[in-house]
Amino acid sequence: MAQEPRVNVPEWTVSELSAALRRTVEDNYAYVRVRGEISGFRGVHSSGHVYFALKDESARIDAVVWRSAYGRMRIKPAEGLEVVATGRLTTYPGRSTYQIMIESLEPAGLGALMALLEERKKKLAAEGLFDEARKQLLPYLPDVIGVVTSPTGAVIRDILHRLADRFPRRVLVWPVRVQGDGSAEEIAAAIRGLNALASPGAIPRPDLLIVARGGGSIEDLWSFNEEIVVRAAAESMIPLISAVGHETDITLIDFVADRRAPTPTAAAEIAVPVKAELIARVDGLARRGLGSWLRAQDGRRTELRAAMRALPSADDLLALPRQRVDSAADRLPRALRANAQIHHTTLSRIASRLTPQRLRARLVQDRGRVERAGRAAGQSLRVHVERRRERFTSVAVRLTSALRANAQARQALIGQSRERINTLFDRAHRATGTLMDRRRARLDRAGQLLAALSYHGVLARGFALVRDDAGRTVRAAAAVSPGTRLDIEFSDGHVPAVAGNSGHGGSATSVPKGKKPSSGGGRQGSLFLR
Repeated sequence: MAQEPRVNVPEWTVSELSAALRRTVEDNYAYVRVRGEISGFRGVHSSGHVYFALKDESARIDAVVWRSAYGRMRIKPAEGLEVVATGRLTTYPGRSTYQIMIESLEPAGLGALMALLEERKKKLAAEGLFDEARKQLLPYLPDVIGVVTSPTGAVIRDILHRLADRFPRRVLVWPVRVQGDGSAEEIAAAIRGLNALASPGAIPRPDLLIVARGGGSIEDLWSFNEEIVVRAAAESMIPLISAVGHETDITLIDFVADRRAPTPTAAAEIAVPVKAELIARVDGLARRGLGSWLRAQDGRRTELRAAMRALPSADDLLALPRQRVDSAADRLPRALRANAQIHHTTLSRIASRLTPQRLRARLVQDRGRVERAGRAAGQSLRVHVERRRERFTSVAVRLTSALRANAQARQALIGQSRERINTLFDRAHRATGTLMDRRRARLDRAGQLLAALSYHGVLARGFALVRDDAGRTVRAAAAVSPGTRLDIEFSDGHVPAVAGNSGHGGSATSVPKGKKPSSGGGRQGSLFLR
């Protein structure tokens, strides 16, 4: 016999059922921590969000990381990485599936961190960030030293004390967090900020940078393995010393830095020489230089005296030039007269050819040439002007037509846009009304459910609620001892009472507010008699 349909079962729309299932999942699994392996990771979507799945040997769950959460993550997702994800469960009505919205990722154990570190190291090495050829030489004696570290730790005090002992220099401290969420971004911003300082400027630009932190576990030092920190150190135009952790601690910034120091104190020793040793060395070099200069002066003085003895006298050196000058002085008057005669003959020959008739003929020829050139230039100018006028007329006609067509196209586009806006407005008005109706119906159902589950409805049917003086609900008569102050709540108000003695476990006496219970009088009845 076929089963009759259940006509009294409430009817749901698909959207209402999906919304109810979503509320159920989100209320029961507000925050969860899930351990699994990342699968299907294809990088960051063009929208900035990240989509992948978490799986183990027998199940998988879809996962999504919103763009805002991805930017704050210390550990970025990677294919095959085993992680512990923290987030909220929700459903995706479009495909009737459930998924986890991840807010933070943690590696599942030290092995996963080391694998991620090794993979990141290979990637950066392949880009050439660890090459020795790109590393800079450190200045011998920097004027200003920039330190990127925590301002409250022992690291900055060790560096300052060591610099004061060896060679006091001006120190510019950029305070950052050296571990925890957001610390990698602060360290990278500090390195780039110190590089961006103007030279000269109100704040002096450092000649050397020290990025320092004390020792710790690999998780504590992980900020210095982040790609953003390594790239900032590689881009630094100021020489950089990495002093992260103790001597056995290795981070990725050590490979890209221009120099690695085993400890922060050692970084200060690398940064500056010992002042006393430098002064002694300079004094020694000065003494050696002065002695060498004195010995060289003595040698040059000896050589000069020997050269002076070998040189001939001034009369011997000038005898031959004197004879040559005297001989040239004797020949000079005759040469001047002969040269003047030659030039006079040449001038007379040329003057005989320059007659006035020849000059007038030459002027007539040149005047005719100039007039012909003037007429040709005038004709060319008139033709050029006429051609320009025709071209400008044609361009003006085309421009007028184009402006008219553009104005008509703009008016048509404005009309289309106005119709589209009116259509969208009508759709938005209808959608808002529909949404308000659905929200009003959900609110009515929630109010009915709240009224049905409230204990005030039970009190209205004749029951009472008993509480002790601490406000806790009394559920059994055995929990009440004689003399206990009670509060009895009815549907229309509260009545204070005091429990008395009774053979059945106790009795309660109503006491008006403001009055103490009477010690004598008749026996009070028990509210807990069976």
